[in-house]
Amino acid sequence: MQIRFNPLLMLVFLAGLAMITPVAAHGAPVYLVEITGAISPGNADFFDSAIERANAEGASCLIVVLDTPGGLAESMRKMVMAIYASRIPVVVYVSPAGARAASAGVMITMAADIAAMAPGTHIGAAHPVQAGGKDIGKTMSEKVTNDMVAFVKSIANRRGRNQEWAEKAVRESVSVTETEALELKIIDLVARDLDQLLEAINGRKVGEKDAVDIDLDKRVWIKESLRTRVLKALSDPNIAYILMMIGLAGLYFELAHPGVILPGVIGSIALILAFYSFQTLPVNFAGILLIVLALIFFILEMKITSYGLLSLAGVICLFIGSVMLIDRNSGLPGISWRVIMPTLAMVGGFFVVVAGLVFRAQFRRPMTGQSGLIGEIGMVKIPLTPKGRVQIHGELWFARCKRPVDAGALVRVTAVDGLTLDVEPLK
Repeated sequence: MQIRFNPLLMLVFLAGLAMITPVAAHGAPVYLVEITGAISPGNADFFDSAIERANAEGASCLIVVLDTPGGLAESMRKMVMAIYASRIPVVVYVSPAGARAASAGVMITMAADIAAMAPGTHIGAAHPVQAGGKDIGKTMSEKVTNDMVAFVKSIANRRGRNQEWAEKAVRESVSVTETEALELKIIDLVARDLDQLLEAINGRKVGEKDAVDIDLDKRVWIKESLRTRVLKALSDPNIAYILMMIGLAGLYFELAHPGVILPGVIGSIALILAFYSFQTLPVNFAGILLIVLALIFFILEMKITSYGLLSLAGVICLFIGSVMLIDRNSGLPGISWRVIMPTLAMVGGFFVVVAGLVFRAQFRRPMTGQSGLIGEIGMVKIPLTPKGRVQIHGELWFARCKRPVDAGALVRVTAVDGLTLDVEPLK
């Protein structure tokens, strides 16, 4: 029997086989990184290294889960430049609910190739402030504000976002919710969670960069290194405050007991770390001055008899300075009361106890030397007529008395004249 080849049947067979054959997976893994807290040198370095890694390992895109109250302008600029230099799309996603992209976070979000926000988040309040958290001053404020306005408008223009709102965010510190941000064309989309975000951006073409082509089953989270965690910890207002207290306590102990060395070394290191932290925080320098004034009062307590008034003034200055140290109106979290009160109690108590010990030492009766002999009780060994000898602490001393005293009697030392003691009979 001869089998005849039918091309049409063969074509139908191949088509059916293609339909039931699994399609090979396509797309590249998506890389994710979480940026939280103040924008600081530590966060900026971590962000830059994450972008470099995602580019080097062929990621489809990098998603940045952002929640920040703001931070240093220079660190923010470094992060924006890293986004511009990335060969793959960078997606900034303000999440989870309750998160914010405030101050420097506005520029980072608007600089993203794709900007997204989760429900219940907000963005805005980008007016520049100085390191002390206060307005910079009229002339300098105009220069800094105009420079920041130009910078954020250039970002908005590059990404096709709302330049008018971006200027208001800097000049007037306006803020909007995620819904308003989408309506005002500040962001590109609102996504409930990461799954919805990935579905929304998959296949999207971003400027001159390649279209986002994601393998939805491959997600790579980039974790912080030890160096990054240390730098972020130092940027915490509570850590900075504790370090400053440790530094001041160490220096105080070294001044009170010169030559101990270890407290001075630890205090110096803690102060240096505290000052590093302060450069990333909205520090109120009046608060620092009050804390330093408290230290001066505690030191003066050792030198001046104030009956505790200087210590009391020091504790009051320490409390007010601690409350004022971080400007809570800047948008950054201040020092927690749970940190202030125990630290104040321990450090203030330490200063008061040390000052009290020094005060007692100053008024304690001398125990050694000629001054230490005054008031001591001795026994007459050679009758005092009016001169003789007495035994004190197992030693024989020349002694004199205004009236005769027989051997074996007890006498009290009233004065020391060279090697001769003035004594009086013990009644």
